[in-house]
Amino acid sequence: MNQQSATNTFSHWDKQGRYIYTLSDLSKLFPNDKPKTLKEGVNRLVKSGLLTRVGKGTYLYTHSSHSGANTIEHIAKTLRRGEYNYVSLESALSEYGAISQIPIDHLTVMTTGRKGTYKTPYGTIEFTHTKRAVSDILKNVLDVNRPLRFAKANAAWRDLKRVGRNLHLVDEKALAHD
Repeated sequence: MNQQSATNTFSHWDKQGRYIYTLSDLSKLFPNDKPKTLKEGVNRLVKSGLLTRVGKGTYLYTHSSHSGANTIEHIAKTLRRGEYNYVSLESALSEYGAISQIPIDHLTVMTTGRKGTYKTPYGTIEFTHTKRAVSDILKNVLDVNRPLRFAKANAAWRDLKRVGRNLHLVDEKALAHD
């Protein structure tokens, strides 16, 4: 892959709303590149500033017209593609006004996938594994027209207690509106 063909490819997919890729995605976009050639090409694109590494094996098209407030959620969704993921814990409770301290650059996500923490240029993403049944998850989340679903207030509170997090900052009265 050369810089010009990569720019054209990423520009095409950006128009479709796609601007975050895994290494596997890139291998499908550039099928003529062997794995070693692909990795070398991706490293060159990162070095040139066309791509930004946002997680292990995950890249963002730097010149995307879609990058914005929800980019960190798109990154989280890509990092745990194929799993059920939803914003919960402190991030959700903060948006509900139940926690006074707002985690500006920290996104807390419950996932059926692996736990883990990723520092990205858009903030830190903290994945916490849940063993909740998919049916239970779906009953307790909202589709809020964002990349990730959002825990209902009582579900976020329940998740916070279940994983043993600090409960002292939570205003339980604010949770009564769920």
